[in-house]
Amino acid sequence: MKKSIALVLVLIFIMALAVGCTPPPTPEQTPAAQTPAAADEGTEAEPAVAIKAGFIYIGPADDGGFSTSHDVARKALAADLGIETVFRELVPEGAEVENVIDDMVDEGCNVIFGCSFGYMDYMEAKAQEYPDVIFLHCSGYKSNDTNFANYFGRMYQARFLSGLAAGLATQSNQIGYVAAFPIPEVIRGLNAFSLGVQTANSDATVEVIWTTDWVDATKAKEAANTLIDKGCDVIAQHQDATSPQQAAEEAGVYAVGYHMDMIGSAPNANIGSAVWNWTPYYKSVITAMMAGTFKAENYWGGMDEGLIDVVLTANAPSGAQALVDEYRAKIISGEWDVFTGTLTDNEGNVVLDGGALTDEQMLSMMWLNANVIGSAS
Repeated sequence: MKKSIALVLVLIFIMALAVGCTPPPTPEQTPAAQTPAAADEGTEAEPAVAIKAGFIYIGPADDGGFSTSHDVARKALAADLGIETVFRELVPEGAEVENVIDDMVDEGCNVIFGCSFGYMDYMEAKAQEYPDVIFLHCSGYKSNDTNFANYFGRMYQARFLSGLAAGLATQSNQIGYVAAFPIPEVIRGLNAFSLGVQTANSDATVEVIWTTDWVDATKAKEAANTLIDKGCDVIAQHQDATSPQQAAEEAGVYAVGYHMDMIGSAPNANIGSAVWNWTPYYKSVITAMMAGTFKAENYWGGMDEGLIDVVLTANAPSGAQALVDEYRAKIISGEWDVFTGTLTDNEGNVVLDGGALTDEQMLSMMWLNANVIGSAS
């Protein structure tokens, strides 16, 4: 009898505990994500940090060039990571960008990507004003150690590869290059392209025209036509617009695109394009923010990380793909890089006598390669 009473008391005690416990969360209450460590160790996962990302473009999101390359990655973030994103297009490189940033912060953005060089100073100031927001700026050089950093890629590697194809394609040995501003980013790409041309065809030259504008399609097309009138039978570009490709198509010469695969803009002229793939970088940043491990660090990724590449089309000359593949393999393996050996500028000065340029030297480049016609100003 005593044993029966004791058993009943134990059962009553267990039932009381069950009634007082909080029930497990429903699927709707379960945290949306967990860190890899929590998943591996079987411990309770911390809720993911909610991310809302803002993107600021200098051109239209559908420009088929630079802004489109970022917008493709923005859409991938929203689709693959489930975060909320917003964007503003056609934002000038001036004080107006500050108003756009203010609006994005008011909308709840906790990370803002500024996708043009001229946004740098304004983003630096806003990073101080909004210390809880992460500011990441494309292609600049200023940063802090807390919430403001820069990101870009070693596009010069893909530029060199596209130059190989251009050097093989030209019959006149005159190649034209429509460029925006004479700043290190653009000059570095021009020089890498011209080194590719030189490697494939030592007789060819590359003539540059500066438009002093990133997005003006009319200016870019006029510059391309000027170069074509001078005898250039391949047109390359560092412009956000696709109009240099269209000029080449209309004139019956070849073209090399930039930012995106531009075959659609010049189906008969385009032999290839140096292209961006921003998605891996953007995903790594957002994933780190969600995990609470993000650090404001400058980033300069290369071809080995999948950030950049070159795509050739059926219009490319014979032998171009094999030559591109040969040098691509060297770059990805780390065996070789573009700015190595002996380099001479177009004024006859030796700028490198063996070895390789440092990152600092590449990031501050203000000279033009020996086979470039033009000036760095």
